[in-house]
Amino acid sequence: MYDLYAEEILDHYKFPRNKGPMDNPDRVYHDRNPFCGDEVTFMLKVRDGVVEDVKWEGRGCTISMASASMLSEEVKGQPLEALRNWGKEKVLELLGIPLSPTRLKCALLPLKVLQVAAWGTREEGEVTSND
Repeated sequence: MYDLYAEEILDHYKFPRNKGPMDNPDRVYHDRNPFCGDEVTFMLKVRDGVVEDVKWEGRGCTISMASASMLSEEVKGQPLEALRNWGKEKVLELLGIPLSPTRLKCALLPLKVLQVAAWGTREEGEVTSND
């Protein structure tokens, strides 16, 4: 059973969904894990409190990049409030495999970045109010 999840993780790593730049995002946040070098940026277009579009950029291990790709597929059409309440269970459900504590940090970096973007903090630390 884990083989199916492993195949999906590899597919998201090799063929990431929603990866690339976004013109004029309403919300942007970037963070990195200084211990392993994983980096992720999420960009959101938001209308009436709902995610209209999502893009992300990053580099890192298979788990962190697959997690970012998988989360990006789940985001479109979601209210910001829902994203703010997602927890590690959401990421573990998407990945579908058990993770060591180190790999869990890799998997959760994209969730952290996505949630900070959902709260409306820009890369530079200014709070957005475009929605």
